[in-house]
Amino acid sequence: MEGYRNTGEPTGSGSEAPAFTLHSEFRAAPEHFAGCFTSIYHMTLTVHHGDALVDYLQPEWGNIRFFSGNAPDAVIGTTAVSGARFVATGPSALPCRFTLGTSRMWGIGFLPLGWARFFPCNASSLANVICDGAQHPAFAPFDGLSQVLCDPDGDLDAQFGAIIAALDTLMRPTPDDGKIARIHEAIVSGDHATVHDLAAACAMSTRTLERVCLRYFGFAPKLLIRRQRFMRSLTNFMLHDAARWTEAMDAHYHDQAQFTREFHEFMTMNPREYAALDHPILASFMEARARVWGSAAQTLDPPRR
Repeated sequence: MEGYRNTGEPTGSGSEAPAFTLHSEFRAAPEHFAGCFTSIYHMTLTVHHGDALVDYLQPEWGNIRFFSGNAPDAVIGTTAVSGARFVATGPSALPCRFTLGTSRMWGIGFLPLGWARFFPCNASSLANVICDGAQHPAFAPFDGLSQVLCDPDGDLDAQFGAIIAALDTLMRPTPDDGKIARIHEAIVSGDHATVHDLAAACAMSTRTLERVCLRYFGFAPKLLIRRQRFMRSLTNFMLHDAARWTEAMDAHYHDQAQFTREFHEFMTMNPREYAALDHPILASFMEARARVWGSAAQTLDPPRR
C-alpha cells in the first residue's frame, strides 16, 4: 500500500543466535492528517533469550501504544504503569524506563499540532506522565482501538484502517495551527538559543509563545529549546557511534560541564552511566527510524512531512 515503509532485522553478534528480533513498520497517515503525528508504526519484538529486555526511551512528544503479548512495566518520573494493554504518555522531558518481553505493538506519536487536534486538555497537565490510557479521561476516547489493535492475530492492514477511522472520528479543528507550526519549525531548526530569539523568529510576543508552548507542546519555551539541543546531541552519539560525548555535543553547549548537567536533568543519569547501559530496543529502533522515516527521534521530526 502507498506510504508503507518497513524494516526488520535480528540483533546479535557474529555467528551467535540473536538475543532478540525487532521488526518495525512505519505507515504514513493520509494527507489530511499532515503535521499531526510523529509516526504511526507497528513493532514486533521477539525475545529469544531471557524473559524481557530493559531499555530507556528518551524524552518524546505524547504517545499512545497498544500491546498484544507481553505488556510493559514502565516508569516516567513519579508515574508508572504495569500490565496495561493501552499505555499512554504525555510530552516528556525525562526518560521512560521500561521492561518488555515478546510482544506486538502499535504506536501513535502526536506532534504538537496533533495534540491540539486530538486532546482538549493542556499538554503541560500531562507532562512526564505515563498511565493506563483506558483509565485516564484524556486518553480514554482512544480505548475503542484496544480490542482491534491488541489482537495478536490481527491483520496489520485492517488494524491500520481501524486507526485511521478512529482518528477521523476524533480529530477536531484548532484555531492555533499557524502559531503551532511556526514555533515547531523554529525549535526543530536549532537556530534559536534564547526565548527572545525564538519569539522573534515566530513573530509573537514571549507571553504568547509561552502560552502556546504550555498548551500544545507541554513545556515552557526555554525548556523546549534545551530539550531539543540535548536530543540532537544524544541522537548524534547513538547513531554515529561517537567515541566521546564531546564529538556528539551540540554546538550551542558552552562546555562539557553544561552538557553533563543537562544530560543528568533529562536522563536522570550522567553520560558515562548512560553509555555503559545496553540499549537493545532503542538503538535498533532509532537506526530503523532514521533509515526509513528520515529522523531517528520524535523530537527531531519537522512540523509537517
